Amino acid sequence: MKQRHSQPYASRYPLHSPIRYLSALACLSGSALAVSVGAAQADTITVATVNNNDMVIMQSLTEEFEKAHPDITLDWVVLEENVLRQRMTTDIATQGGQFDVMTIGSYEAPIWAERGWLEPLNDLPADYQVDDLLGPVRDGLSHDGTLYAVPFYAESSMLYFRKDLFAEAGIDMVEQPTWTQVRDWAEQLHDPDNDVAGICLRGKPGWGENMAFVSTMINTFGGRWFDMDWQAQIDSPAWQEAVSFYVDLLDNYGPAGASSNGFNENLALFSRGNCAMWVDATSAAGKLFNPEESEVAAELGFAPAPVAETPKGSHWLWSWALAIPTSSDAKEAARTFVTWATSQEYVALVGEREGWTSVPPGTRQSTYDHPSYVEAAPFASFVVDAIRNADPLDSSLEPNPYVGVQFVGIPEFQAIGTQVGQMVASALTGDTSVEQALAAAQRATERTMARAGYTD
Repeated sequence: MKQRHSQPYASRYPLHSPIRYLSALACLSGSALAVSVGAAQADTITVATVNNNDMVIMQSLTEEFEKAHPDITLDWVVLEENVLRQRMTTDIATQGGQFDVMTIGSYEAPIWAERGWLEPLNDLPADYQVDDLLGPVRDGLSHDGTLYAVPFYAESSMLYFRKDLFAEAGIDMVEQPTWTQVRDWAEQLHDPDNDVAGICLRGKPGWGENMAFVSTMINTFGGRWFDMDWQAQIDSPAWQEAVSFYVDLLDNYGPAGASSNGFNENLALFSRGNCAMWVDATSAAGKLFNPEESEVAAELGFAPAPVAETPKGSHWLWSWALAIPTSSDAKEAARTFVTWATSQEYVALVGEREGWTSVPPGTRQSTYDHPSYVEAAPFASFVVDAIRNADPLDSSLEPNPYVGVQFVGIPEFQAIGTQVGQMVASALTGDTSVEQALAAAQRATERTMARAGYTD
């Protein structure tokens, strides 16, 4: 029997063995978290998820699911993003069987599916309406044309700004802002005496934290992670320019302690009015536009993610999705849950219970056709267009051999991205220079890619 948990709400890939996959992960923190192995009760499923707002709402609706499915009990493990990813990856690579449902993303789904670690979801009931799922999101969760995870919510990225502060400073937002303009606006709006930072950006290290954002900045400054021969490009002029810009921007106009701020921390700062601008996930829009959760809802503006040398790769494409590991011994119950939690009916339930700005965004066309959502969410058409226009096959100015906008779709990237993220964070805190950080990141990435067999 699994131990019950009591956490609060809170392809173009080479095939690699689980042993090599885990050896790459060792770079994350030196040792993997231990997980217990046990047999699940047939009527209990353990759901591993991230402590983001949409997932907290999902957990809060446990009673609704269990009332409709009295033969299934939900057991939740809710973790901070970096910890969740490491724990799930360790479990699935070792076939530990601790989780029946995993919250994974567009990065993991095709890689794990190729290894046979995920249950295919190609026989979902007709009333689930798979064709209603937005094409780019569905494709990102598929391998060889088969769906292996169903999207809970999906997102691109955008620029949020305080219309009241812009008006007071006499600044007019443009149709497509540039990073140079954003820096100039941040300088004008930075007001630490009144607890307002000119801009908030992710600084917490992690491939899905600071590097999710920094990668898009690298792209639009003309950089890439690897050339067509899989040679690392981290010490290139484009990386130097982009990361120097990022560090200077946050050092001069960011909030105190920016290196500790990820998505949730910046969301809290912006919603309290402590940021004049914030570039991050479109999935935050619903919470920020909700006056019950945001102090700046009435003054919230939005624009496309900023660009520099090129518009390519300036806004990302991501989905948090629910998948069933092959190691689960409660697959049918898990399937019942994942289809419920990603269905049109679930969207309607959240809309009725929590308000329509709180429904999981970015997954279904029917959400964007629903009159209640369109009326409540002025950002709706903007977000769906950003998702449809993000191109993970064409994310940088120079050609590259990988799939991904804010990540590189190879197994080694989870370790590489987090290690590079730690080095970028060290430059942000001033522990090293940008040049030193990127030189160290280049050397570490070269070693990883050589060990994995991509380069000599």
